Amino acid sequence: MMAKTRKRGGGGPAPKLPNPEPRTPNPAVQFVSGSPAETEALGERLGRWLAGGEVIALTGPLGAGKTVFVRGLARALGCPPEAVASPSYVLERVYPGRLVLRHLDAYRLSGAAEFEAADLAAALSAPGSVAVLEWADRVSGALPADRLEVAFEVLDAAARRLGFSAGSGRLRRLIARLAAGERRPG
Repeated sequence: MMAKTRKRGGGGPAPKLPNPEPRTPNPAVQFVSGSPAETEALGERLGRWLAGGEVIALTGPLGAGKTVFVRGLARALGCPPEAVASPSYVLERVYPGRLVLRHLDAYRLSGAAEFEAADLAAALSAPGSVAVLEWADRVSGALPADRLEVAFEVLDAAARRLGFSAGSGRLRRLIARLAAGERRPG
């Protein structure tokens, strides 16, 4: 199954931007993943709880596992995980499933104004979908306050720390369920 993509004109290296701290410096919940498989499984566990309309903002350095995490979300949403690839050069990939997964990337954008000019902000509120944005800190001014943030930290060659925080009560409850190890029925 082919993913839809949206390309950005030009090319060249990503603009140099300050890398601001996550909105919530002390995440509500932290997980340590020992491998890419564990990172993907955590994304899948989260994805089972999603109902549509969520915006998930991912931050962290290159190679931290953001796209691996999105593969797990894709599996839980009924999208083909093997089709998930980083959208850095195309800005957006769209995967149909139980819910439409809109996988966006702001790595090559200069800020919120460029994100909005590329009409990517519309993807954040598309009906029947979940929007996941890699490098969200680069365009934080264009993101809704009601979002789930996942900050990735590289601990060693395989291990990662993922810090979760949320803007609303519903998303905070979702994080609490994830932390408690609850499994969504069905």
